[in-house]
Amino acid sequence: MRVLAWASFVAEVLIIATGGAVRLTGSGLGCPTWPTCTADSLVSTPEMGIHGIIEFGNRTLTGLVGILALAVVVLVWRIRRERRDLFVLALVVLGGVVAQAIVGGITVLTGLNPFIVGFHYVASVALVAVAATFLARRTQAPGPRELVVPRWYAILVRLTGLALVVTIFVGVLTTGAGPHSGDSEAGRNGFDAELLSHLHSWPGYILFALTLVLALVAWRAKLAPAGWMLALLAIELVQIMVGLYQARNGLPELAVGVHMVLAALTAAAFTVASTRLRRPRA
Repeated sequence: MRVLAWASFVAEVLIIATGGAVRLTGSGLGCPTWPTCTADSLVSTPEMGIHGIIEFGNRTLTGLVGILALAVVVLVWRIRRERRDLFVLALVVLGGVVAQAIVGGITVLTGLNPFIVGFHYVASVALVAVAATFLARRTQAPGPRELVVPRWYAILVRLTGLALVVTIFVGVLTTGAGPHSGDSEAGRNGFDAELLSHLHSWPGYILFALTLVLALVAWRAKLAPAGWMLALLAIELVQIMVGLYQARNGLPELAVGVHMVLAALTAAAFTVASTRLRRPRA
């Protein structure tokens, strides 16, 4: 189960990278229809060029993500009564993958509507977080759990989670207003991209400051989430550096793609750190 669970998590992250590649290379309508690639072909054709290959490759990866998610559900089925938590998490991932395939189709059929594209990305980040939660809970005993950190610390973690959600949400709006639409004919959301880029940074810095406090307190007090809070802090630091680089260098495609993947890893690290706030009761 461990290998498949990790494979499922990696695949969820990877499809964010390939989905980003679709948009950043202008391949969003490389396959202009859905569920087939064209009206006459299930797969991309040589006439469609590199854009068709990139878009169809991303669709193909969706199938692999679904197979891995289904395999995890099958493995957890036999222990579903003892580990209902794992079974529910596995079902959420599988259901989310199926739903995401449909949302991806709607994205194409609406001509890459920026709001649907943004929702598609946020849902992908959420699935990465759920898959990470599965990995974390798999190594923990089942049953009722009790808080192992001060209550004020747990509250601060929730506030940090809120800052993370706001940061990602504003980041999605910023991207929807920017130049990387996925296709030359696709529209944007109509917001001021420069203003949003500044607004995006504010909750980002608040998130970093809160994480810094959480990491230092956990490290000094030897709290259970210490290791993951430090990891989260490191990811956020890299994310800030990438964000500043892309903002000051005309939003280069590779940097934007890295920023997208790092946001998912940030959500995953935060989620795992949050699972360390409680432990099974003795």
